[in-house]
Parts: sequence; C-alpha cells; structure tokens
Amino acid sequence: MPIAFNKQRHITNIEGINRLTQSWRMKERVINNFLLFKTSTAARKIHKQMFLLQMKTVSVALVLCLNFGVDPPDIVKTQPCARLESWIDPSAVSPSKALEIIGASLQKQYERWQPRLKKLKNYVHHYNGHGVPKPTSNGEIRVFNRTYTQYIPLPMYDLQTWMGAPSIYVYDCSNAGSIVDSFKQFAKQHEKEYENEKQNRTSNANSTNNGGQQNIGSGGGVGGVGGVGGIGGNCNITMPSYKNCIQLAACAANQILPMNPDLPADIFTSCLTTPIKIALHWFVMQNTSKLVPKISLDLIDKIPGQLSDRRTMLGELNWIFTAITDTIAWNTLPRDLFQKLCRQDLLVASLFRNFLLAERILRSYDCTPVSCLRLPSTYQHPMWQAWDLALDLCLSQLTFVLNNDHEFIHLPFYEEHLTAFEVWLTLGSKTRIPPEQLPIVLQVLLSEAHRLRALKLLGKFLNLGPWTVNLALSVVRDNGHKYFLSVLQDTTMAKAALQGSLVSICLEQLNDSEPMLRMWLCLCLGRLWNNYDKARWCGVRDIAHEKLSQLLNDPIPEVRTACVFALGTFINSVQKRSEHANNIDQIIAMTLINTVTHDMSYLVRKELVVALQWMVLHYENSFVTLAIAEENSRKDLIVETLSPFSGMRRISSRDRLKIGNNYTGGSDTSSDAGSDRLKRVSSSSSISSLGNNWEFVKKPCESLGHSSLGNLPSLSYGSVYMKLWHGLCVLDNDPHPGVANMSQKITTHIRNQIKDYTIQKEVNDTKILSILLVPPSPSNRTNYLNNKNDSPSPPQPPQTTASTLHSTAADILRTTRMLPQINRGRKPIPNTITEEADEAACNKTPLTTSQFVDWSCAQFAQPVSFDNDNNKQMDVESRSHNEREWRYLRNKTLRIDASEEQQRCTNSKIDCQVFHTRCPQQPEVIKFHPFDTHIAVAVKDYFAIWDWNSGNKLTYYPSRGNKLNTKITTIQYINSHDISLLMTGSDDGSIRVWKNYYNTFGREPMLLTAWQGLSDLQPVSKASIASAGLVTSWEQKTLTLAVTGDVRIVRLWDAETELRKQDLPTGADCCSICLDTDGTGSLMVVGCGDGSVRLFDRRLAQNESRIMTWHEHNTLVLDINLQTNNSTRLITGLSSGDVRIFDLRKNSSLNVIHTTPGLSAFCVHPTTNIFACPSKALEIIGASLQKQYERWQPRARYKHSLDSTVEKAKKLCTSLRRNAREERVLFHYNGHGVPKPTSNGEIWVFN
Repeated sequence: MPIAFNKQRHITNIEGINRLTQSWRMKERVINNFLLFKTSTAARKIHKQMFLLQMKTVSVALVLCLNFGVDPPDIVKTQPCARLESWIDPSAVSPSKALEIIGASLQKQYERWQPRLKKLKNYVHHYNGHGVPKPTSNGEIRVFNRTYTQYIPLPMYDLQTWMGAPSIYVYDCSNAGSIVDSFKQFAKQHEKEYENEKQNRTSNANSTNNGGQQNIGSGGGVGGVGGVGGIGGNCNITMPSYKNCIQLAACAANQILPMNPDLPADIFTSCLTTPIKIALHWFVMQNTSKLVPKISLDLIDKIPGQLSDRRTMLGELNWIFTAITDTIAWNTLPRDLFQKLCRQDLLVASLFRNFLLAERILRSYDCTPVSCLRLPSTYQHPMWQAWDLALDLCLSQLTFVLNNDHEFIHLPFYEEHLTAFEVWLTLGSKTRIPPEQLPIVLQVLLSEAHRLRALKLLGKFLNLGPWTVNLALSVVRDNGHKYFLSVLQDTTMAKAALQGSLVSICLEQLNDSEPMLRMWLCLCLGRLWNNYDKARWCGVRDIAHEKLSQLLNDPIPEVRTACVFALGTFINSVQKRSEHANNIDQIIAMTLINTVTHDMSYLVRKELVVALQWMVLHYENSFVTLAIAEENSRKDLIVETLSPFSGMRRISSRDRLKIGNNYTGGSDTSSDAGSDRLKRVSSSSSISSLGNNWEFVKKPCESLGHSSLGNLPSLSYGSVYMKLWHGLCVLDNDPHPGVANMSQKITTHIRNQIKDYTIQKEVNDTKILSILLVPPSPSNRTNYLNNKNDSPSPPQPPQTTASTLHSTAADILRTTRMLPQINRGRKPIPNTITEEADEAACNKTPLTTSQFVDWSCAQFAQPVSFDNDNNKQMDVESRSHNEREWRYLRNKTLRIDASEEQQRCTNSKIDCQVFHTRCPQQPEVIKFHPFDTHIAVAVKDYFAIWDWNSGNKLTYYPSRGNKLNTKITTIQYINSHDISLLMTGSDDGSIRVWKNYYNTFGREPMLLTAWQGLSDLQPVSKASIASAGLVTSWEQKTLTLAVTGDVRIVRLWDAETELRKQDLPTGADCCSICLDTDGTGSLMVVGCGDGSVRLFDRRLAQNESRIMTWHEHNTLVLDINLQTNNSTRLITGLSSGDVRIFDLRKNSSLNVIHTTPGLSAFCVHPTTNIFACPSKALEIIGASLQKQYERWQPRARYKHSLDSTVEKAKKLCTSLRRNAREERVLFHYNGHGVPKPTSNGEIWVFN
C-alpha cells in the first residue's frame, strides 16, 4: 500500500544548508579526513615529502650501449637468442646504420609522451646496456668510448651529479638491480656532502660578517671573502632529493635478461614504450592462445587501427589497457603515491603503468623488475584476467576483420565493468573495500556510448556520502577541485555562463525525464538572471518565460517551486524598465496567479508570494492606489452615516461643479431639499479614477466581511494590478500559516503606505461633521458673490439650509482631496493607477523570503536516490524498519481475526458498552481508526483524540485557520496502515493534514501541509434543506482525495503529485451531502441535497463520467456506501428511515429496508453486511443485511437513559470500525438548541 506525504519536503524542515546540513556534513568530513590520515601507513610518511614535489618530466637522455656483432665478455648468449632492439633487427642493416635507426625509433616512442624534449632542461636517463658488461659491484655502469674499442666505467656518483634531482632512471640490462642499490648509497653520500657544505658556508658567512665590521677598508680581502660570503650569506641551500628519484630496473641484482628468440632483446624497454605490441606477442606465445586458433606472431603486426583512435581495434585495446593498468595502480598504491606517479606527468604515468605489464611478463621468465620507489607486487592482480579476456575476444575476430568478412565489433569490457560497479552499489557499503572499477567508471565518461550509464552509476556512488567523493577525487588529477573553486570565486562567472549559452542549454533540457535535473535547471536559470539584465534579455529572446511556464503543472512539487522561483527572479532582473519589459512581467505575474494560487503544495504557494512581491515593489504606486480604494470601500463616508438626510447616492466629480453653482447661500432652496436630497460624493479621487474596475475592489472586501459596497455597480475587471492584488488578498487567508504570514507582509507594507493618509482623512471627516451639525458662522461671503452691484450688502442673519450644507461640504471635500498630495517625508500617494513602473529600477529589498533555494542546495548536497521511493532498500536493523514491520504484522493479524469474526457475526449483538466520555462541546464529526484504538472527534474548529480502550483523552487541539467561525466537517485518516496522519476539512473549503496528531511522547500535533480544497467555484444556487460543508473521501491505494460540498463539482486531488487531477460536474444544482469511492480509482458515488444519487466512472472523460443517476429518494440522503466486498452493491440511508440497496448495473433499487423513521445518521460497515442508524429518539439500531435482501434483522436496540436537558438533541452520528475483531458502534449526540449552556455532548462505544 503506498504512503502519502512522506517525501523529503514533508519530513524535513525547509531550511537552508547553513542551518540544516552544514554542521553534520562538516563533522563527517572532518572525521573522514582524520581517519584518512590516521590510517596512513609508513609508506605514506616516506613519500610525504615526495608528494609535495611536483614531478614534471622535461627532457630525456637515451644512452644506448650497443655493439652489434660483438657480445660482452661476461654474457654467454644462447643460440638462437633475442636480437630485436626497439622491434628492429640489427642484422638487416649495417651496424652503424642499425644503431642510428634504433635510436631514432626509441626517441620517437618517447616523443609520443613529450613532443618537445629538446627544449627542456631536466632529464630522464634511459640506459640500454646490452652491448657492454654488467654493472660492477662498486656502483659503476659501463659505456663505450668514441671508437667503441673500450668499456669505460661510469660511476653512479658522477651520473647523479650530472643529472640532478629529482630525475628518472631506466636501466635495461642484466643485474640492473645492483645499480639501484648503488644509487641509494651514493645518494646518501651526496646528501652528507651537501649538508657539510651548507655548514661550512654558514660558518664562513658569519666570519666574513665579523671581519667586515672590524676592517671595512681592506679592499681585496674583503672583496674576495665577500664573494664567498655572498654565497654563504644565503644559507638556505636547496639540497637535491636523490632519495626521491625514480628508478626502474629490468631485473634484480643477480638476474640476467631473458634471451627467448621470439621476444625482443630489450623486452623491458618494449614493455615500457610499446606495451600493446609486446602484450599481444606474449599473449600469443602463452598456452591460453590455443583458444584462438590461426593467430601467429605475424598477424599481430597486422592489427588495424591507430593507438590514438579508440574506434579501431588497436585503439580500443590501448584504451582498455590504460583503464586496466590505471585501475591496478589505484587499487594497490597508496593514494598520495598514486597521485605522484599516475597523475602529475604523462610520461611518468605511462612509464609506471607500463612497468606493471613489465613485471607480469618478465616474472614469467624468472626476472623480477625492480623499482625505486618500491611498488607492491601486481603481476597476479585479478584485473589482468580482464585484460586477457579482452585480448582473447579481440584476436578471435582478427582474421575476419583482416579478410573484410565483417567490421570490428567493440569489446564488452566497459559494459561488464559498469555492471560489476552496479553490483557493488547494490551490495557494497562503507565498511567494504572500495569498488575496484571506479577508475574505469571515471574513464568511460569520455566515451559517448557509455557516458549516460556511467553518469547515473557515478551519481549513485557519490550519493553514498562524502567518503565516496574523496575516493573519486583520489582517482582524478591532484588538486583538480581547485578548478571548480576558481570558477566559483570568479566574479565574472555569470558572464562566462552567458557567453557559454547556458540559458539556451538549460531551456533545451527542461523537458528531461529526470525531475532532479528539471529542478536544477530552473534553479540555475533563476540564479543566473537574478539581478543580471543581460541574462534576462537572453532569456527573453529564447522565450524562456513561456518555456518555464509549462513546468508550473509539473508532477513534482519541487520542480514547480523551482520554476516559480525562476520566473520570480526573471521579473526582478530588469535594470531599466520599458514597455516591453513591463508587458512580459505582467504576463508572467498573471500566469503565476492563474496557475499556482491554489496549488496543493504550500512550497509552491510560498514561492509564489516571493515572486509576486517583486511586482508589488516595482509597481508600488499602482498597488498603493488600489489599497486606498480598498480602504475607502470598507466604510461609508462619514457624511453619509451622520447626515440627517437620507437617500444618499454617489455622484461624479463633474456633478460637484453643479452643486457649487446651483446651491448658494443667498437663494432659498428649501423647497428643493425634499425632492433632491443631499448627494454623497466619492471619498477619494483615486476611487473615481478606478472607473469600471470597482468589481475588483468589491471582491476582496466581501471576502473580508465588508458589504458596504453593495450599492456600487458590479463592473468588469480592469487592470492587471487589481487581479494581482486580489490574488494577494486570497493568499492572506491561505490555510497554511506560513503562506498567509508571507503574503500579509506584502499587503501590510502597501497598507502602511496609506496609514498617514487615513489619519489625515479622519481629521478632515471630523471637520465635515462639525460643518454639518453646527450652524455656520455669520458670513456675507455668498452675498458678495451674488451681488451684481459691487456695493456691499448689509449683514444677513445666519441661515442653515440644505444649500448651505451642500456648499460648505463640497468646499471642504475639495480641500481634502488635495491633502494626500502633501509631502510628509514619504512617497506621494498617486491619484490614478499607472501602467508605468517606479522610476527607480534599482535592486529592491525583499519584503519576504523563502528558504526553498537553500533547502534545495542542501538536498543536492545530500545523498539522493535515483530509484523509485517504493523500491528503496531500508536498513533492516534500524528502529524505523522494525516499527514498520511490527505495524504490518499487527495489521495483518487484525485483518485475519476480523475476517473470521465477520463470518460469525450473524447472531452476535451490540449491547455491551466499552467506552463512554463527555466532550467539552458538542461534537460535529467522529471517526474510528481502522487499526489503532483511537477515536477522532471534531468539535467546531477543534479536533480531539480519545483512546477508547484506555479511556484517555490524547489530544484536544485547534485546527482553526485565518477565517473566523469555521468548523470541521470531515475527518480522514491518512496512511492508517503505517504512521497515521489526520486530515481535517473545514466548511470554508480548507484542508489540513496533521502529523503526531495524538500527542506522541508529549509533542503537540504539527501541521504537515494545508491547502484550499474548494476555491473559486460557483456555489449552488438552489436553496438546499441542508448545508454539507466540506465532504471528502480518501483512497489510500491511489493516494486520491475526493472533495465536494456546497458546489456543483467533485474535485479530485492527487496526494502523490500534489496536483488537482480533475473536476467532475455533479449535474445537480444543489449541494453534495455524502461521497464514497470504491478504493481502486474507478467508481465514485455522490449523494446530493435533492435526494438524488449519482454514480461516476473516473476513468472516463470529464463530461462523460456520470454514468448513472437514481431519483428514488424523496428525503435527505444521510450516507452512501460502495461495498468493497461486493463491487456491484451500493447502500444508501435516508432521513426517513429507509435503507435502499442498489445494484450498480440496475436502474432502480433492489430492496428497501424500513427502519425507525426520523434517522439523524447512518453508517455502513465497509466490509461486513452491517449498518447502524441512530434515530432522533436516541435509539441505536444495529442491523445485518441478508444476502437475498428479503428482510432485515435487527442486531440490537439500545436506548440509553437520558438527561432531560438533552431530550431535544437534533443530531446523531455513527461510525463502524473497519478492522475490528468485534463490530463496534460509535455514536454521539449533541445538544443543539438545548436551553442550558452547560450541556455537553456524550460519546459511547459498544460491542
């Protein structure tokens, strides 16, 4: 059974990496690094100094001591013996010419690694001593004189002095190991001499400084010693590190090179410089080559292709050989030594990888190659078997390729090792040895054919923890991470990303099937063009906002949230406003409002608020004007409320001029006062400027409980900003408190802008009141205005007439309309809604922020599984696994016991009370838990949990939202088979899901998620006899929530994607009283307020989903039930006492069972033929349904002795526990209409 609301977004706090994961990740990394250094071996300490010295090969010295035709006196060669040098037969040409060709060939092989050897200054010394005697015990090697007539000894001491350190030495001769031993002795001697010289120079420098102070004028002496002092003055002489020189010797000190005529004489050099060729020759000569018939040594030279072309046979062998030797080196060498030898220099890396092959081949001829630095033995490593297999598969198709019978078929080497790596991922752990295929996986990333699979496997590996990251970094080049650090520290990174077409690349991948990639792409785009105008306009050219808007309906909530983030930063990235930019911002804002305002995921709605705030900040003047209109619409003008006149109506500003001209103080208009009464003027010129956009202002005010605009005309919507303001007002009342608080910060910011204006307006209204209620002071101003002769008139007695009031009020109102324009140190409030943005387009300080981006970064930094959540392997020894296993076993036992009890339930009676309690208030809804001994009770906007087995009250917690006077009308258990969640639905359409709802370990219930289940829907128009509130039905198997109520549709929500699946029209102009689903995602039945019962098939199209309607009921349908044990049976209960049984395939009911009239509740057991129906007479009837439906058999009639104060109880509810060993009936009654306020609801449980 699937589990809902158990993703990372539900079980972790949405906080940034700094507060959530940085601490434990830093601790883990410190521990890992500590263990890494703690477990260092002695070899690591020996090579520590060598690791710090960056080995770079700069030049190669090839010393070939060959004298063809003349063998050395101390070597007795066999006949025939090995003759080939650098794969060249010297007997084919003259001796002098042969030496020149061999030298050029060997030089060419080295130049393949270092093309510019002649321009460099440090050396690799490659010594071939096949034509001279063996090295002496005194540490000398033999070379020729210029005429090749004498063997001249060359001490290793002198060679060390010439070569310097660090250098690389290759010895291809017999007894080569003795050279390595002598080299070490002379290296110690050199170091002692350098140390003595340093001490002497230091003492000479000190004596020179003392002598110079005593006799500065002794020119020659001081000058001579000064030269020494100048050298000795700098005593920090760098001592050559001869111990860190690399030496590769063909054999040990007492061994002679093999003389097999089928092998080259310089077999050691061949292994180092031409490994593929010598490996093929040696493989063919072995007994295993018999598995590949008709392959001779001559065919080896005909293998097609080039070493540098991986698409050819020879190139692929070279590619595989590099992978195998690299893997062997990484698995056997210490990490720092591996970096030193295989990652710092191409020539050094090639020599050491090929040295591993030399050891394998020469050991088969009783020769042991020697190296210094000393390497562990690798000639029996299991990876060599993979190399032999690759050679076998390659040579098996060689003859066919050479004969053009078919093309070369690429070897399955990489597929097989990727599979082996995948097996390790399945079974491996941190305590096991690292996967030996890791270098192969990293190398195959360069292959386009296997890159995708390798990336997925590498991603799984890196997600195991920081220790895997350390392993991966140990394979790549040392300090390779510095490249990424340099990129992150580069202030021009955004520009570089823009130049690299990052916007276009991200937009092209938005439809990828991997949700993590889609989420990352959105975050990347949002970060890229945040406050970067050029990146925004690059996105405009690629219509990025239209492509991103397609992800607003993505099935993954995190992707939708990241998309909203990207669109929000897109709005905020404009540095210079233009009409084009404003139009794009308005399109984006309206798309967000219309698409995700009622998204099921609160993460999306939070990010929506963050995105809309940029519209508010950049177009603040427009929203301030709307706030003024909203504020003025909340209350009538004081002139209207306190005027002695009635019949006020709003007039336009054009009519105000007529007031001033028609009503004067000198004219008697008392006769007109009764017929044309005082007219109300608009309270603000801003409202006048709204024109036909009053309807928008009306809607949010009505939602806040203000009806003062009822006399205003209902006109069409106008400006985009009105709709955005309306959307923010809706978000102010969001069921999730986090979303509501964020939205309220924005709307409060705008309303605070008019706070001073409102205070001033109240002062002006007070002045108007004083004018209206107090007679005006004597003034002959009006007489002067009306006197055609300019002579003054005598004073007139004061007169209080309607015209006087009109004139004075109009003058003051005209004055007050100018007050909002006064500068009080704040931004002036506009008089009209403008489509232009604020002039200052600089970066705005955000009013509210979310932690989603930081939380996403933390999620990307944590191990993430690429597999389906249902297929994740849990730790079988963990506590969570044991608890879940216990719950599953308990549930299984309960189901078995319940099925056995249901077969014997025909003769049992429900007459034993096992639980009784009294609620603090009158309960509204009750619900049994299917497995736990819990009862959930809804009491107005509170929910309570009782344990009916122990009688304890576990929880009494408020589920109230932002709106007042709401009550819970539905309760559902989510994940009842696992860690249960409690879902509550209120009559305002809001839905909330709670975890820890029964106060586990003393912790209060926690809101997991909340959303508006029903919103922006047209309510029913036909007056119903009952109001349903919110009605729900939960399907655990499909993770679907069906929601209906006082609307004309049934809305289906998908808890997995947190999206609205579809809206199914009921076809009835009345409320839906009850709802039930079949649990499989197919059928659904709705009981409507007009008595009709409607059957839906959710698999059909929306307009075709209603497949059956029954009109047999003439009273209210209390409850309906689709029987799970009979897929074609439907049971309905009516308030008249009738219980009807339907066959879904028939147009009419099969049977009617008449119970006690006046039922107030009805409940059917979902799996057993039992129903319960308490009547208004407080009599509980339990009945069983016979299979033939011929009669009904009362199971129990229980009448409780009631207190006289609750005899007028109007509502009763029942609930049957699904998986109980005995059928339990839970019912309660409440005291609506009870005269005494102290009466409480009571709850009983019977079995």
